[in-house]
Amino acid sequence: MKKTLCLLLSAMLMLGISGCGSMNNATKGGLLGTGGGAAIGAGIGALIGKGKGAAIGGAIGAVAGGVAGTLIGKKMDKQAEELRQIAGAQVDTVTDVNGFEGIKVTFDNGILFGFNSSTLGKDAKASLDKFAASLLNNPQTDVQIYGHTDNVGTRAANEKVSNARATEVQNYLTKAGVPKARLTSQGLAFDYPVASNDTEAGRAQNRRVEIYITANEDMIQAAQDGTLK
Repeated sequence: MKKTLCLLLSAMLMLGISGCGSMNNATKGGLLGTGGGAAIGAGIGALIGKGKGAAIGGAIGAVAGGVAGTLIGKKMDKQAEELRQIAGAQVDTVTDVNGFEGIKVTFDNGILFGFNSSTLGKDAKASLDKFAASLLNNPQTDVQIYGHTDNVGTRAANEKVSNARATEVQNYLTKAGVPKARLTSQGLAFDYPVASNDTEAGRAQNRRVEIYITANEDMIQAAQDGTLK
């Protein structure tokens, strides 16, 4: 019985931390740090991508410690709250490959782009201006941008449009002053649906741009030194 309970608690720790709505990032960061950080972080990219996704954030050999995890969690909490004020932005928390808390921001393609277009509209630019301002106010992060589509049309066509939209967002953020070295972009076509492609409502959810904000090496070092504010 004790063995079963231990296995259950271990599974909950590995799979449930990011989804615990009652805990903020700071609390979850501390729990992660005291729960074995590196071992959990090693598999988190696959968990985010449902077993097939690319890792979120860059692996730099850091081990999520209790103090560092808590400080990074607080920093991410503050920025996430700021980002929730942006029209059309859905903000969630994630865990990166180093075991630290990060932020996922999702924009529906209907918010950013017109039908079959990779040109940003006026409202989209206004939202991305605010997003860029937040990134500039929080310089110790890396930013990964992914374009997603529904499954209508050929793979080649969907790869092209998803890449074009992710690149357009990256280019706009660069023009808004975010250093290009902080940004990467990639189109993932229809490989990572979040809803069924059998209905228009589901396809609409799958047409999206996801942006991941994760601690870079400077932030992690500052957190480990106890100087991150």
